[in-house]
Amino acid sequence: MKKVVFAGTFDPITRGHYDMVERACALFDEVIVALGANSSKQTYFSKEERLSQLNQVFSNFSKVSVAEYSGLTVDFAKSIGANFLLRGLRNGTDFNYEQSIAQMNFQISGIDTYFLLTQPHLSHISSSVVRDLLKYGRDCSDLLPPQFTIPSK
Repeated sequence: MKKVVFAGTFDPITRGHYDMVERACALFDEVIVALGANSSKQTYFSKEERLSQLNQVFSNFSKVSVAEYSGLTVDFAKSIGANFLLRGLRNGTDFNYEQSIAQMNFQISGIDTYFLLTQPHLSHISSSVVRDLLKYGRDCSDLLPPQFTIPSK
C-alpha cells in the first residue's frame, strides 16, 4: 500500500495545495494531509480553523484523511506507516529549498519525497499572498478551493 504525507501549515489551503492532493490521489492508495506546527510562523488562521478548513475541503475524498502533528514530518510519517512524503514545486526556488530537506529526510528515515510540479495556471498562488489579500479584505476566492469557506476575522 502506497501511503503519502502531504504536510504544511495550510494557512490557508490554496487551489495549488488542493490540486496537489487531487493529483496525489491518482498516484497513492492513501493521502494524509498533515497540518504541521511551525513555531517560526505566525499564522493568520488558528490551528482549529485550519483543521476545520482541511476537513471541509477534503470531506468527499475517499483516499484523503486529515491529521495534525508536531515535530519532524518524517517522524510523523513513520509513526503512521507512510512510505512517502509529497511536496509541490512552483519554481526553481522551491526546488532548491525542498531538495536538501528531501535528501536529509531520506538519510535519516529512508522515506522518499515525491515532487509534483505545480500546474502553470496555479504557480503564482502562495498562502502568504492569499493571507495578504485576506488581511486587506480583497476577494481571493479564485485562489482557494471551491469548498473553502472564509471565516470572518
